[in-house]
Amino acid sequence: MELYLLRHAIAEERSNDGSDSARMLTPEGAEKMRIGARGLRRLGVAIDRLLTSPLTRARETAEIVGAALDVAPETVGALAPGCNAATLIDLLADMPRAKSVMVVGHEPDLSSMIADLTGGSRVVMKKGGLALIDLSSFELSAGSLLWVLPPKVLRALGK
Repeated sequence: MELYLLRHAIAEERSNDGSDSARMLTPEGAEKMRIGARGLRRLGVAIDRLLTSPLTRARETAEIVGAALDVAPETVGALAPGCNAATLIDLLADMPRAKSVMVVGHEPDLSSMIADLTGGSRVVMKKGGLALIDLSSFELSAGSLLWVLPPKVLRALGK
């Protein structure tokens, strides 16, 4: 399975109600993600499923990417902050026919998942950054990190 891990785009520091879960993308963050999503399309990224954390900033990021890749985002409560690789593997194991899945989530979860899925890769995901893992089985350390694209590169491809 191709597993894409995307960190949400730039979000506001504080939501109107003060809750972390309601923080929205900034106008700049949304625009940068739209450009980056065009970069994904130019790269030929095609996914079967697009899973997102339920937090507003992740859902908004997934909506932008979903529109560019013509895939409807699916909100998954288990992808909220604190998600780990074992939980992600359980989710993916329930979709064995999917050949390519993108997950929109948060730091430091994504970096930890990359390390656990690949046997120790150290990666720091920037906001709007994307990693691709070739996951040969639904087990920890069974994946190979193929690449990590910083948001600047995605946007350069999308211009």
